[in-house]
Amino acid sequence: MRIPSRAVMLMAVAALPLALTACSTGSTGSTAGSGTGTSAAPAKAKDPNSGLATGTQLKKALAPASAFPAGLTLESDGSADSGGRLLSPTAPKTGKPDCTRLETTSWIQVSGYKGGVSFAQNGYANKTEEVDQEIDAFQGTTATAVMKALRTVAAECATYTDTDAHAKVKLTGTATSGLGDEAYTMTLTSGYWENGTTLVAARSGSSVVTVLSTAGSDNGAASAKKVTTTILSALKK
Repeated sequence: MRIPSRAVMLMAVAALPLALTACSTGSTGSTAGSGTGTSAAPAKAKDPNSGLATGTQLKKALAPASAFPAGLTLESDGSADSGGRLLSPTAPKTGKPDCTRLETTSWIQVSGYKGGVSFAQNGYANKTEEVDQEIDAFQGTTATAVMKALRTVAAECATYTDTDAHAKVKLTGTATSGLGDEAYTMTLTSGYWENGTTLVAARSGSSVVTVLSTAGSDNGAASAKKVTTTILSALKK
């Protein structure tokens, strides 16, 4: 099976100026015997990024080399993270999903979401197999929405044509118990491929872990689950 091309992750962070609004009250004439009034301070808005890990922190939760099958080595060009700053959230893309994104490293983007406000990713590979991992942190309930979108993708991409061999690909998906707060596993197979691909998405709080594996004779199922489990354990620490 061909090694899927890696998705390009845009990490440009726009600098947002802080707007300061000066509020003034009109002067009023003094009234004999009147007390000095005090206005109540406005309630402070909750920070939507409160408690979210940065890319630097998520990088530490990625599974180590020992969690990957023997014979696979780290691909330096596939290692990236959002660093110590949090990115601005982007609105999800609507419409029919691009099913071919399921063959790329940042396959979470098939959900319509470009990624979280922070992320970390890398991958291990040899000439015929690869295992890739990514963690994205989202604001509010977005992580739950991402998981829901991925389940929808599984139905919409039940069959599609791949980008390299223009071969028909079959996708099967199922809810997976015992991984994080919720998890979903997809398996891609084709008569033109030497081996299938397993994709696991698992949510832990506001973070979504996505793993892709083509390693092993089981369409990458065992190695994908092992890496996912390792990451989830690290996120809980």
